Amino acid sequence: MEESDLIYDWNIVDYEFKRNASNHPHEIWFDDETLRDGLQSPSARNPTIEQKIELLSYMERLGVQKVDLGLPGAGPFHVNHIDAMLSHIVENDYSIRPGCAVRTVISDIEPLVDLQAKHEIQIQASAFLGTSPIRQYAENWTMERILSTAEKAVSFAVDNDIPVMFVTEDTTRSKPEEIKEVYTRAIELGADRICVCDTCGHVTPNGVKQLLTFIQDEVIPDSGVKRRDIEVNWHGHQDRGLGVANNLAAAEAGADVIHGTALGVGERAGNAPLDQTLVNLSLMGVIDNDLTLLNEYMQKAHDYVEVALPRNYPVFGEDAFETGTGVHASAVIKAMKKGDHWLADRVYSGVPAQDYGLQQIIRVGHMSGRSNIVWWLEQHGHEVSDELVAHLFEIAKSQRRLMPDSEVETAVQEFLSS
Repeated sequence: MEESDLIYDWNIVDYEFKRNASNHPHEIWFDDETLRDGLQSPSARNPTIEQKIELLSYMERLGVQKVDLGLPGAGPFHVNHIDAMLSHIVENDYSIRPGCAVRTVISDIEPLVDLQAKHEIQIQASAFLGTSPIRQYAENWTMERILSTAEKAVSFAVDNDIPVMFVTEDTTRSKPEEIKEVYTRAIELGADRICVCDTCGHVTPNGVKQLLTFIQDEVIPDSGVKRRDIEVNWHGHQDRGLGVANNLAAAEAGADVIHGTALGVGERAGNAPLDQTLVNLSLMGVIDNDLTLLNEYMQKAHDYVEVALPRNYPVFGEDAFETGTGVHASAVIKAMKKGDHWLADRVYSGVPAQDYGLQQIIRVGHMSGRSNIVWWLEQHGHEVSDELVAHLFEIAKSQRRLMPDSEVETAVQEFLSS
């Protein structure tokens, strides 16, 4: 039986992911912002250096290409953590490319000059500067001041062989002519990477496509460079709950690097979740990363950063692949009994659990059928009898929620000892 015979995929009707490789500096990459923008969450805990290095190792093994190690301008403590992570990257010959967020001030960039010389590895300076009219009004900034600030910072970094990604904050609420003016100047000064930001989580997928089309079709060509010579980054937030949708729209619109954080940790409602972005792009066939360690990474991020992981969080929440509903469980169990894990992973799930280091789980509760109970008993090494099944069925129907395995086991032992 072919997959196409079992699943009619409306997602691919009149749809094609198009990407002309000759127009881009590289394939789609990802930049993990968990250890910088993620830690700006009001509820985040700053992990120990050992924990940060462990999270970094997961990024490497998952094939994430870029990482933001922190904000050196935040002080010596942060610089020391960045220094230690750079040592780990170099000593272990990691492929992941390090970067640091910096304000467009020379004092923020200076530590990168020393760190780059010490570790003999390039460190991207992600130099950010607000450009939206509302920010200009609040700060009493003029475009002349913005351009002057950008020129000093970018020139200093380029003169010291620091690769620059010029970041316009609140790009999604900025005027086209001002976006064009500031990006053009940054590119003229030697920035070969730009980052388009939805800093306040304002934009919709249509806005993402319109903005990136404008930047690629007008801003970059009019700057006198070819599209493939400029790396276009997309950085989104979750204020309207559109982070993942916007990340996918950015990939479709031609972005070279998609940013995100583990479990969407970040300021206010958070950053675009990198984990959900990776899952969706893998299911779309856009990337082929081995993501079987992604669940482990999310659990570690949950533990170390103390970011919330709701039970119903997509893919990595505790409830994501569990069912106690009789008709659902029955279909999954039938697939499992066929010995067909592919089928069991998809008959009642839009995401194949095994691809992400997880599995389907059958639970017992008030909406369960007898098949749930029989399966549970078999999986836990108990002999199945009509009397035991009937006993557990009666108990299950009296519950107001699914029963933890320990409760089912206690009910089994009570029955066997009676």
